[in-house]
Amino acid sequence: MSTPTTPREGNPRATRALESSPHSGRPVRIGNISGFYGDRLNAAREMLDGGPVDVLCGDYLAELTMLILAKAQAKDPDAGYAKTFLTQMRDVLADCVARGIKVVSNAGGLNPAGLAAAIEDLGTGARVAYVEGDDLRGSLEAIEPAVVGKPVSANAYLGGWGIAEALEAGADVVVTGRVTDASLVVGPAAWWHGWSREDLDALAGAVVAGHVIECGPQATGGNYSFLAEVTDRRYPGFPIAEVDADGSSVITKHPGTGGLVSVGTVTAQLLYEIAAPAYLGPDCTTHFDTITLTQDDEHRVRISGVRGSAPPPTLKVALNDAGGYRNAMTLVLTGLDIEAKAAFAEQLLFEVLGGRDRFAEVDVRLLRFDHPDAASNAEATAHLRVTVKDPDPRVVGRSFSNATMELALGGYAGFHTTTPPSAESAFGVYRPAAVPRSAVTHTVVLPDGERRVVADPPTSDGRKASLLSAGDSNDAFLPQEEGPTHRVPLGTVVGARSGDKGGDANIGVWARADAAHAWLQGFLTADRVRELLGPEVADLAIEVHPLPNLRAVNVVVHGILGDGVASSTRPDPQAKGLGEYLRSRLVDVPEALLGT
Repeated sequence: MSTPTTPREGNPRATRALESSPHSGRPVRIGNISGFYGDRLNAAREMLDGGPVDVLCGDYLAELTMLILAKAQAKDPDAGYAKTFLTQMRDVLADCVARGIKVVSNAGGLNPAGLAAAIEDLGTGARVAYVEGDDLRGSLEAIEPAVVGKPVSANAYLGGWGIAEALEAGADVVVTGRVTDASLVVGPAAWWHGWSREDLDALAGAVVAGHVIECGPQATGGNYSFLAEVTDRRYPGFPIAEVDADGSSVITKHPGTGGLVSVGTVTAQLLYEIAAPAYLGPDCTTHFDTITLTQDDEHRVRISGVRGSAPPPTLKVALNDAGGYRNAMTLVLTGLDIEAKAAFAEQLLFEVLGGRDRFAEVDVRLLRFDHPDAASNAEATAHLRVTVKDPDPRVVGRSFSNATMELALGGYAGFHTTTPPSAESAFGVYRPAAVPRSAVTHTVVLPDGERRVVADPPTSDGRKASLLSAGDSNDAFLPQEEGPTHRVPLGTVVGARSGDKGGDANIGVWARADAAHAWLQGFLTADRVRELLGPEVADLAIEVHPLPNLRAVNVVVHGILGDGVASSTRPDPQAKGLGEYLRSRLVDVPEALLGT
């Protein structure tokens, strides 16, 4: 842990309290109870009853979730928070209060004050605090690049110090708006151990622990490439981070729960939805190329050695704009002449519709699932997916989907669709931006109603939290393993996990042995990724970042998701399957690596 060199800024009472640990001598046990809005409701009860924990934390917010909550709030000003969290609290909060277990969640969304009031109305006697200041819809002037129009949502990513101050003031429950996912661990750990804003290595260690457990069972065997390693196929137990005073941690789960906690499962989650190894955050910059993982015991993985540096002087901002309206219909093609049938269907459909030009955007994809001489009818089918977008809902509504039915008797042989004609739906457009910290008032409202402005940490000079431009980047080419090779799926020797970062996708790829990792670093260049992922990424910027400490590389594909999840027309709009697709591609692997 780094040593503070200057007194912390902020409230003097909080400064004195946080700089002397209230719980010295043991780690804080922080259990995750949600990885997204709509996750397993029973996770809170299972975490509470499964064994000892000090804090329950839950992540409910994604970029798409902010759009969903904004729509709900537009209909009802008292809405705008994740209601499933309130359902969980009805079940467990009285027990948490009785046992002294704290609860920290970003389920406040766009209305943390409303959620705090709803929790108080449960009548458990819990002392509830909330954090606000992230919502910039009424103060857009300082955002870079400049905001044009009125976004549906505009939220800065706050850090963990508001949470820490609320806990120090005696809160049993702390709900927030848009904080970083990792802040749900950073805040409780900073409170528990009495860290200061200059304890950058400890804070970075907590960021890593928070990043691992924020997606729930993805750290405990869920969505794991090497399924055969997960011998306990029950639903995975939700993860626990035991964070020590120096910021090191152990990732584990309750005894008797399903799944697996291994160096592999933790590596997979560490690589999820990151970019460059210098991971910019509001509390510190975390250097993912310093992380060391060790299997301490069964279902216990130690994270150590994490280094931190000062955070940037800007905060990341997520903007969601109203993008217009969309509709999609999927036509099924069967048997012979698939490509000819698809071309005929496309030509005939837009003839019926009066041309492509009537729509602001058209996306047509032929998805091939068919096999020659298929053993079943289903295996002989392909899908022609037609998506249209326009600012006018009438243009893409039933007038579009009904038109596909005109092909039923006058189109290609075997015509049918996967769904009946559908109505239009609104979609959003995501934009990343940044804002100076001075333009954001990070505020915590304590259980007694006192409002405190949360002080910013010291920041690095001139660094900007910008994800707005990128070009190709590669590591230095490493020597390839010599000797005979076999053509096998890439996933024979590596695992992968992929996800969305706004309009970009990341694919974390890791090896289980040193020799395979050395080969991987030389093999998986930006050009190789472009070759393996095919025409979809031909003109896109690709970065490949080395993470040798994790035997991994992280691939970032810019622009593959267009304007973000809500507007993407890809069949896999969040790029969840992109890593597994990459693993499925046949490549020439040195014979010496097979079986490693």
